Amino acid sequence: MPDGPVVATPYGAVRGRYENGIAVFRGIPYAAPPFGPHRFRPPVPPEPWDGVRDATAFGPTPPKPPYSEAFAELLSDPVVPGDDILNLNVWTSEPGRGARLPVMVWIHGGALTRGSSAVPVYDGRSFARDGVVFVSLNYRLGVEGYGLFPDAPANPGLRDQLAALEWVRDAIAEFGGDPDQVTVFGESAGAISAGALLASPRARGLFRRAALQSGPPEATERDKVRRLVRRMAARLKVPATAEAFAAVDRAALAEAQAEAGRLSSPVLGGPAFGIVVDGDLVPRDPMEALLEGDAGRDVDLLLGWTSEEYRLWLAPTGLLERIDRLGPIALAGAMARCRCGPEVPRGYRLARPDVGTADLVGQMVTDHLLRVPLHRLADAHEAPSYVYEFAWPSNVPGLGACHALELGFVFDTADVPESAKLAGPGAPQDLADAMHSAWVRFAVEGDPGWPAWDDSHPVRVFGAGVPPEVVHGPRDRELALWDAESGSPGAIAALPPPPGSPARGRALLSAVRRGVRR
Repeated sequence: MPDGPVVATPYGAVRGRYENGIAVFRGIPYAAPPFGPHRFRPPVPPEPWDGVRDATAFGPTPPKPPYSEAFAELLSDPVVPGDDILNLNVWTSEPGRGARLPVMVWIHGGALTRGSSAVPVYDGRSFARDGVVFVSLNYRLGVEGYGLFPDAPANPGLRDQLAALEWVRDAIAEFGGDPDQVTVFGESAGAISAGALLASPRARGLFRRAALQSGPPEATERDKVRRLVRRMAARLKVPATAEAFAAVDRAALAEAQAEAGRLSSPVLGGPAFGIVVDGDLVPRDPMEALLEGDAGRDVDLLLGWTSEEYRLWLAPTGLLERIDRLGPIALAGAMARCRCGPEVPRGYRLARPDVGTADLVGQMVTDHLLRVPLHRLADAHEAPSYVYEFAWPSNVPGLGACHALELGFVFDTADVPESAKLAGPGAPQDLADAMHSAWVRFAVEGDPGWPAWDDSHPVRVFGAGVPPEVVHGPRDRELALWDAESGSPGAIAALPPPPGSPARGRALLSAVRRGVRR
């Protein structure tokens, strides 16, 4: 495209294209293809190129299995073939050194097994329109990025993200961005990744703000990852080593990964890929580092969740109805999943007497895995923290205000068909305007437009039919149940305990997971 904008990067010049007045560069390599001698290894710089490289189309996406049929109807996940998967994209209104605009770097979600920067919902045009240089990136997924092997370093996918942030530090000024005013943000696995980077000494100084959407800083138990790798190895009939996995065809590896992880779920648990403590990039559990040390203490935070996260995993598969039929026994399964005693489900029933068992279980697990950690992070964090809740229910029946629904509003891409798959028709533009402008304001000023977290627990609620409002402590009653010294023991004791034991609960979880296949 001879008339497209040309920008220099540390490895060579790239030519993008103008789209509605925005300069867009796609598929820029930030590291070498992670195959051949680089398979399962930390990223290394790409080979420099001569001349001007075309950057008008999305680069290759990482190897990954497709979504199941139920989830594919709701979530888009484009596939671009090729080896040069460690690439990123830039949207900017002012290409060229000197503009010094704030920068936002997006880390996509997808349980660390799916997703890419090519998902249409993640188009960065609205951020660039509003004066932000927007960067999105691909990173290794699944066993390629988070498999745990005796003969390879851990967390190569997270190391890819670190390499992309280092590229931003070194190159973004040429695109009009300010390397000293970078905000990292992500959703779900992307937020977990951002939290790990926030706590990592090696990422210190690469960003000054972070937004964690529906994902807390956490490390996964190493044995949980090893179990999934061993399941894959058994299916493939190879040793559970990086050397053996590297010799397997990529398509066969993705198929084995999908089969081995079929019964796992964020709500129901099971073996899964995740970020692990590695003594290097992740020297200790990220949440522990943030709560107990000085990690990330000077980084402004934007933290939040959707009201009914769990419905994305339970509604499309019919598990809402299945759990409701199980009734009180399902609460024993939730106790096992959350490792809590009967006082917690009793307290939830007291606080929410009119909801069904599935919704009760879903909220319990969501609070245990997500809201409690984010509350604790906001309480302990030294720099300002801002907390939100997305409460607008999808127009798709059964989904409610589910996981990932806020993305089309944050990106102001509710008009693209891929957003409508999850939100349904007629998503309110005024809600998108409110959320998107809050994220931009956070990146530009460090303040999204509502009070910072304090003892009164202010939460900006983005809901249906009303302008966004600040509610103080909207979930404090339930979240206090997770603190052994909080809650209302007298009121809780008035409710009968749910039947069943933790052992029975674990058996129930296995039975419910198997029900997904029916």
